Amino acid sequence: MYLSKKILLLGSGELGKEVLLEAARLGVETVAVDRYEHAPAMQVAQRSYVIDMLDPNQIREIIEKEQPDLIVPEIEAIATSELILLEAEGYRVIPNARAAKLTMDREGIRRLASEELGLPTAKYRFAETFEDFTLAAKEIGFPCVIKPLMSSSGKGQSVCRSEEELGRCWNIAMEGGRVQNGRVIIEEFIQFDSEITLLTVRAVNGTKFCAPIGHIQKDGDYIESWQPHRMSETQTHEAERIAKTITDELGGYGIFGVELFLSKDKVYFSEVSPRPHDTGLVTLVTQNLSEFALHVRAILGFPITEINLLTPGASRPLKTVDELNDYTISGVEKALAFENTQVRIFGKPVTKLGRRMAVTLSTSDTTEKARENAKLALKQMTIS
Repeated sequence: MYLSKKILLLGSGELGKEVLLEAARLGVETVAVDRYEHAPAMQVAQRSYVIDMLDPNQIREIIEKEQPDLIVPEIEAIATSELILLEAEGYRVIPNARAAKLTMDREGIRRLASEELGLPTAKYRFAETFEDFTLAAKEIGFPCVIKPLMSSSGKGQSVCRSEEELGRCWNIAMEGGRVQNGRVIIEEFIQFDSEITLLTVRAVNGTKFCAPIGHIQKDGDYIESWQPHRMSETQTHEAERIAKTITDELGGYGIFGVELFLSKDKVYFSEVSPRPHDTGLVTLVTQNLSEFALHVRAILGFPITEINLLTPGASRPLKTVDELNDYTISGVEKALAFENTQVRIFGKPVTKLGRRMAVTLSTSDTTEKARENAKLALKQMTIS
């Protein structure tokens, strides 16, 4: 009988679903955990649980019951202090408990990158009261970017363009943060030419990079990504240096989504996620190994021999504008009529304002054509 490893996934969204599908292909036993029933990854897992992800006792209870070989966080909002205790007891957290805790909030990772590692970043301040927030924003200058310390998919982010908008931006951050602790980061608004995700894989045989993924964000969440993104040789070397520096410091095995701003003569570090990245959904159709396959191989201790970009490609997420308990996604057949186009429907149980429910994925002989096809395919789909 084949004795497989067991992965316990903390957070079971669309990215976790793809991770578990790849794990299953390698005979891995899978367990999905999230704060709501019928989450996407639960639909492909062998077992699933619904708990309060911020409750350390509930986290521990499930882990002690399941005894997984690997604990794989998929979201930021987890009781990471309990993961540190569990790791000290011998459980293996991916990539490690320190990385999960550091990247859970923007303060820890920004201070590490800028103050300890000396990586180039936008100027920043932190504030936990509206009064401190107002002073910090004036010190950074307008426009500035406001983010809650912990959020996902851009929730709670805004650009504050004047003193009159401070109250609005503060409220957006308070409502959008995963944990209502009233603390925010105020960042300098960098005039960048483009922003990318550099997927960086740490495996048993070293560090490797995927081709850079360009993306466009709106309100902090991505609305389009494409691969490859054109970069100069100088930009590429600097981006890889920054990505390797931060991921070496975090340590462990797996894929890291390193977000960077590109200007004409400089590359700035923005954020890092120690897990597959939403903009990396495009790798499902562009690479010989998707970011999910790379993540699973790396965390299982298998070597990554090569990462090949097979074709240019692009992705476009389908988002909701209404909150619906029952919904239908229409127009899939029209979207699939475009050549070299795929659709992934995530299967989330309900819609929420701005929630990603599906994605179109297109390839072509040029990035520009792939982007156009993904855009046209998305226009065929509606949620009602």
